[in-house]
Amino acid sequence: MIGMKDLGKLAAITVVTLCAAFVCTIFLNYKMDLPAIREIITAYQEIVFYEAQMGTAKVVVGVSGGCLIITTVILLVFYIKNYIDTHGKELGILKALGYSRLHIAKSFWVFGFSVLAGAGIGFGAAWLYLPTFYRVMNKEKILPDLEPQFHGNLVLFLVVLPTLFFMLLAVFYAYLDLNCPVLDLLKERKHSKGKHFTRDKEEDSFLSGLRKSTLHSRKILVFFVGFSAFCFSAMTQMSMAMDDLASEQMAWIMLSIGLILAFMTLLMSLTSVLNANTQTIAMMKVFGYSKTECSRSVFGGYRPVSYVGFLIGTLYQYVLLRIMVDVIFADWETMPEFHFDWKAMLVSLVTFLLAYELILYVYSGKIERQSVKSIMLE
Repeated sequence: MIGMKDLGKLAAITVVTLCAAFVCTIFLNYKMDLPAIREIITAYQEIVFYEAQMGTAKVVVGVSGGCLIITTVILLVFYIKNYIDTHGKELGILKALGYSRLHIAKSFWVFGFSVLAGAGIGFGAAWLYLPTFYRVMNKEKILPDLEPQFHGNLVLFLVVLPTLFFMLLAVFYAYLDLNCPVLDLLKERKHSKGKHFTRDKEEDSFLSGLRKSTLHSRKILVFFVGFSAFCFSAMTQMSMAMDDLASEQMAWIMLSIGLILAFMTLLMSLTSVLNANTQTIAMMKVFGYSKTECSRSVFGGYRPVSYVGFLIGTLYQYVLLRIMVDVIFADWETMPEFHFDWKAMLVSLVTFLLAYELILYVYSGKIERQSVKSIMLE
């Protein structure tokens, strides 16, 4: 019932899981190996640095890992709901033939393979990077050299158990979402009320109302657009600070993860918005609305959301770095002073606005290329 083509659309889940597994593996493995040298360090500076490194691992895993796991849950729910909505006829026929909800829902366990792929690749990539990571974390040679040790329980907790959890979650959510009449599935749940399109004095209110209805009908996409801006803002600004506070390699890791998450979630969100509004766009074209008006009506409402996400990301990275400097490394004498970097924020903001508007321009071009005839014949 669920083919490889459908699973291929879960790339966003695989990427987010990969990032979560990579970050959690390098810091948890480091945290588990550090106690091996605790008995041989006696100097005050060594002990302070040791405690700071342990604290850093806890904060990064708790904050970054937790955030990415929550995002994966939301992504999985979104994709399952989207699959059920777009394959309602097939699922409705199965229910009409007498298949139970549980029998149909059990087929959704394969969605967990996207988590398995991401977690497995992330864990493997992290293990290959561990020797370099250990050197970076001890670049000042304050602690004795440490060699990475393999911990089988990390495979269990970062690969096996997450895969099983998300497989069960997929089945459970599909079971809940399939709790609807067969006719609703056969109609593919298209309950949106038709709109009367006219070019009159109420045109502005119509376009404004369409923007609002687009946001309200796909609330989960609002989260993803905001999350993409949050990732871009937080990770780009934090990576600039890492050059002074940590190392250039840490800065590149944060920047890479941030950009991957930001663009993956943004492209996924805008593609879903465009696909969900193809008929609306077709009707607007029929009644003479321009490409710009169609684009503003469909995508315009997400601009304020992205700005809010950028602001939250800016505050998040500042608070997190303040905790690192003022709490975790409070006793570390050589820790440089940290202040809010307005220059980094400005660079990040300008880059974000240029990238965001460029992507919207590309998607506006897709609106222009859509054929009204082909859409109305679907």
